Formats: sequence, structure tokens, C-alpha cells
Amino acid sequence: MSDLKSGPLDGIRVLDLTRVLAGPYCTMFLGDLGAEVVKVEQPGVGDDTRGWGPPFAGGESAYFLCVNRNKKSITVDLKTDEGVDLIRRLAASADVLIENFRPGTMEHLGLGDENLRAVNSKLIYASLSGFGADGPMSAVPGYDLIVQAWGGLMSITGAPDGEPTKVGVAIIDLVAGLMLGKSITAALFAREKLGVGQRIDTSLLEAEVASLINAGSNYLVGGQVPGRWGNAHPTIVPYQSFQTADSYLVIGVASEGIWRRFCQAIGKTEIADDTRFAKNANRVENRAIMKPG
Repeated sequence: MSDLKSGPLDGIRVLDLTRVLAGPYCTMFLGDLGAEVVKVEQPGVGDDTRGWGPPFAGGESAYFLCVNRNKKSITVDLKTDEGVDLIRRLAASADVLIENFRPGTMEHLGLGDENLRAVNSKLIYASLSGFGADGPMSAVPGYDLIVQAWGGLMSITGAPDGEPTKVGVAIIDLVAGLMLGKSITAALFAREKLGVGQRIDTSLLEAEVASLINAGSNYLVGGQVPGRWGNAHPTIVPYQSFQTADSYLVIGVASEGIWRRFCQAIGKTEIADDTRFAKNANRVENRAIMKPG
């Protein structure tokens, strides 16, 4: 019987050349699953997030600590031949390499996918960028805030009469990290059948487009540019927060069965079958009547 405490990725070695959030979040996910993660940082500087505080704990920022557990750490100067050679040797015995430099940087160093998989055909080589490995914006660096704005997420977040608003956490970084982690585990599974590694490439912009979900499909189907709804929902009613005398109450009625139980719970059984509200489509059309003002 296998030792479940070791994790499903026990024995997998990950060479982590990422920094900030999306990449480190991905590699932390792999480490949580049992992989050995070796984080490579720049000498004298380290990961940018080491300085993103306060707060700090033991000299390290809380931000850095939140996405870098279960990792080993080394410093390598990639501006030297010795440093580049060390990465080549580490990659030769790694199962996965993850990097989030600007597209073309690793190739310029002689550490591109073709270079490293020539000596380690089983290597899974994963890249994460702001706007993709090719295309007109491939060379543009991307932070979560910039991509939230560029891809439209901020335009549908916030109060209807307010300014475009970013999500309270760097959600696109997190989605991109999870997407990449999922792809890596799938590539590891495929390697068991095929015997060779794969090249994986994704970006923050791709993660954002994927995250638009119903807002994106509503636009494709309905042809209307989505707007900001605050805490309300464009296609489910009631599904939002309501201010009460002493605080806020959040209500989510996402099916007709819940609607009937909700009406009973608030002592308004007479509106359960009201033709203005009986179906969700009716409630969407008449939301102003349900919530005046």
C-alpha cells in the first residue's frame, strides 16, 4: 500500500524559475501534492514578493510566505555562464521546469524547450507569460492588475455607477497558476503512456478570458457588452446583497425550488406563483419591482 502522506506527486522534481504570484502559486500547488520543488532566485534580490510588505514574519513578507511553502530555495545568477550551465544540469534530472520570464528570454540564454529536452526528453517544460508566447503583445510584461483591466474583468466589477474595480485578490494570477498546474499534472499522466515530456504554454490573458465564463458567453450569444452589477447578478434574481438595519444580508436564489423555499422562509408565499416572479427569467425582467430603488 502506498504512503498517502507522501502525496501523489512524490518523486517528481520541479525546477521553479518563476517569481511573484502566478508561477509560485502553481509550483506551491505541485509541492502540496508531494513534488520536490527547487525554487531558483536571483542572487541578492530574490523573488520580488519578499519585499511586498508589511506585514513581515521573521524577515519575510506575508505575501512571499503565502505562495512559497513546500519549496527548497537556491540562488543562481543567470547572467553568468556558470549559472546557465547549472540550470542545464538541474533540468537534466528534473521532471518539470516552469518559467515566467518574458517570451524569448530562456531561448536567448540557451535554456529553451528544445535545448533542455534534447538532453532530457521526459522533461515537461512549462511557460507562463502575461500576454502569450507569440502575437503582437508577447513582449509586453503583464501584472494581474494590468491584465484585469486589459481583458475586461475590471469593466464588469464594481458598482454600476462607480469606476471599474479590480477583484480584491490577484484572481487572474491564481487562475493562471491553477490552469498551469492542472496542465502539468495532465502532462505527467500523459508521459506515463507516451514516455516523453511536453511543452506547455499559457498566459495571464488566457486565464482572464477563461475566467469571464458567463459574461463572455452572454456577450457572444446576446451581443451586448456586459456592465457592472455591483453585488447583483445579471441573469439570476435575487442573487445579491441587501442592506438591513444593522448589516448586510446576502441572498442567493439560484433555482425555482430555492425560490419557493425562500418565499416561505420570509413569509411571502403569495409571491411564489406570481407570474412576475415565478420563473427566474421573470424575476430578471422585473428585478426593479422586487428591489425598488
